[in-house]
Amino acid sequence: QEQLVESGGGLVQAGDSLRLSCKASGRTFVSVAMAWFRQAPGKEREFIARITWSGSVTNYADAVKGRFSISRDNAKNTVYLEMNNLKLEDTAVYYCAADSRRPYYSADYYRSELYDSWGRGTQVTVSS
Repeated sequence: QEQLVESGGGLVQAGDSLRLSCKASGRTFVSVAMAWFRQAPGKEREFIARITWSGSVTNYADAVKGRFSISRDNAKNTVYLEMNNLKLEDTAVYYCAADSRRPYYSADYYRSELYDSWGRGTQVTVSS
């Protein structure tokens, strides 16, 4: 399993941009799909974005489509989440996750139970 560490969270104003990073330790990063989820207070964890092992396929939740972008640098064992035009409702703890069993496209990409490694999360707070 990958060990995942998120960074880049913080306090920003609505309309600002932020880039999250997730560094993986392990020799199998290039063979796993990666995703970002988030969890707001009092709410269930929700899918945000996923990227296949090669970066050729990405999927997004409707709530962030057009504003967020997921990418990866396999040479750096890192996956990124570029967040633009942040809204108050984007406030949450953001988690990265790895899917080692389905590195390619998966129709169930939004299901958290598919992912076998998780980071501890990074807080993103958007203020008005």
